[in-house]
Amino acid sequence: MALYQPEPVEISTRIRPGEWTEQSLTELLESYRTKILDMGAAASEVVEEVERSNDGSVKVSVAWIKPV
Repeated sequence: MALYQPEPVEISTRIRPGEWTEQSLTELLESYRTKILDMGAAASEVVEEVERSNDGSVKVSVAWIKPV
């Protein structure tokens, strides 16, 4: 018997200025997305978010938003 947990699953990180490029950011998002999909998420349940701050840092988040 599996225990269903409707809470979202999230993989996220913050990257300091100068430690990322657009290419590395794309690759990181893809790797996080793959991990979430491997956990059983449907593609329509995966939400990606990139927050860019004024100092050049970024926050990357990929979440599995499970239906209720």
